[in-house]
Parts: sequence; C-alpha cells; structure tokens
Amino acid sequence: MIRFGIIGTNWISRDFVEAIKRNPKCEVGAIYSRKEETALEFQKDCGVGGKVFTDLEEMGKSSDIDAVYIASPNSLHGEQTTIFLLNKKHIICEKPITTDLEIFDRNIKIAEKNKVVYMEAMKTTFLPNMKVLKENLHRLGDIRNVVFNFSQYSSRYDLLKNGELTNVFDTKFHGGSSFDLGIYPLYVTLDLFGEPLSFTARNYLVESGVDGTGTMILTYSDKIVTIIHSKITQTFVPNEILGEKGSILIDDVSKMRSIKLILRDGTSEELTVEQDSNQMVYELDEFLNLIENGELESKVNTFKNSRKSVEILSRVRFKI
Repeated sequence: MIRFGIIGTNWISRDFVEAIKRNPKCEVGAIYSRKEETALEFQKDCGVGGKVFTDLEEMGKSSDIDAVYIASPNSLHGEQTTIFLLNKKHIICEKPITTDLEIFDRNIKIAEKNKVVYMEAMKTTFLPNMKVLKENLHRLGDIRNVVFNFSQYSSRYDLLKNGELTNVFDTKFHGGSSFDLGIYPLYVTLDLFGEPLSFTARNYLVESGVDGTGTMILTYSDKIVTIIHSKITQTFVPNEILGEKGSILIDDVSKMRSIKLILRDGTSEELTVEQDSNQMVYELDEFLNLIENGELESKVNTFKNSRKSVEILSRVRFKI
C-alpha cells in the first residue's frame, strides 16, 4: 500500500485524491498546507484522514508517507521536490515539473541516487484517446501541419482586472498561460513528434507581467506545429493534425474527449473511445506501476520530454 502525502489543497489536488480513493494500491497518508485549518478542511471535504503537516521538512522525514503528489504554485515545484527526494520519497509533480532546468537536472540525479520515481503529472499522455490518436496517425500520410489551440478564459483574469492578483497571474509564482495551458499542447507535440529543429514564440503580457496569451511555432524537417494558448480568451474550435491524406480533429488537446478522422475525400470516422471522468486515474496507475516494478522513469512522461518542455517554455514565455 503506497501512502501519499498531498501538497496543495486546490481543485486539482481534490481530483487526485479522488483517484487515490478509487485505487486499492494506495491511500492518503498526509496533507500539507501552510495553515493547519486549511488542511483539516481539505480532509473533511475529501473524506480522507492522515496526518496534517505545516512544515515541509518535517513531512519529508515522516514515516507516514511513501510518495508525494505536489500541486503547489509553479515556482515552488522544484525546491519542494528536492526536499522529498532527499528523504527517499517517490514524486509525482504537477506540470510544469519545475520552471528551472538546473533544479530539474539536480532532482533527476537525486532520484536516481535514492532509487525513487520522479514523474511529471501530465495526464493527457496517458489517456485512452491519446493512444487511439497515436494508432491512427499513419492514416494521415505525411503530416505537414498541426494546429493546437488551448485557450481557456480564466475567471481569475476578471479578478486581476479588478486589482486582485492571484497565483496564476503572479510572476513571483511563475504564473501565466505558457506554464499553465501551453504546456499541454507542447507536451503532446513532444510525445507525438519528438524534439523540434527550432522554435519561436510571441506573447501578450497582462498588467501583472505574465503572459496572458501567446503563440509558439515549432519547426520540424517535415512539418510545422502551431500552438496557441490563452488564459484571457476562449476558443470554440477543434484542434487539427493535417496530413497529405486527411486530418484528425481533437476537441480538447488537454482532455481529448473526442477524436475524429476525416480523409481527403470527405469520408469521416469517429475514433473516440470511452474515458474515465476523472482522468487522473491513468497517470496514477502509471506512477504506481513504476513503483511496483522498481522503475525510476516513465517511458511516456520521460525525463527528456519534461526537460524539453521546461526548456522551451522558460525561453519563450516572456517573448513579445
């Protein structure tokens, strides 16, 4: 039984805890929050027990946990991970796995030395419809263009316009659209097509100084991938992978709830398969299987892909 420590008491942590509750191989062993009352309220709302911590170092040394799920603000991911890796805890960390390449490389070395799993919690790559997408890409012939658009209007942008600064728009916490939303289509791109030959980007910075929206262009020897991301606008069009023989339409590049093939002659085929409503169950299965099998790195969310996504996003997110 793997006992999880949970860092972060937001909605995404709640979803992960629900996934834990459904899996017989694990349970919640501890909750961390800066305020004890926040952690206790989280436990009550989620229907879980475990020890409550307000000190990360103390939690790291605790024998109450075997693994840690980190869902704190972006800028804290790397250093918090280090604390637990040094204490030989397995780590599944929300995207971005860190915002600093030096910290990421250091954490890999610690994880390998201490023989613990270190994995980015990028759920999309484990979805059944992602598998379907990969299995059908060859039907498009040579792929020439890819257009991914993850634009999702944030209610916290309204708060920002009214003078209230929240973590997702705060430069101190490495907020902004690139690390919050752009990372999804970027990671999918790296998983499908590998590293690009070159990349460039342009962004619109909001008044707090972070990128509210932006566009990345990744160039390959045989194709061009355009990624649009935004926390200040909302898209209503599907994503598209265009090949010489046809296209694949994806409703949402993050959730992949619908996959449709359209050949050049106009014939179409629904490729969608059923997925769990809590999509975190798939990444949790991967993480637990790695621990059970004594493997230190996911073959899907690889160190290479995580590192490249951090490198690209770090270099492009302030380009205007």
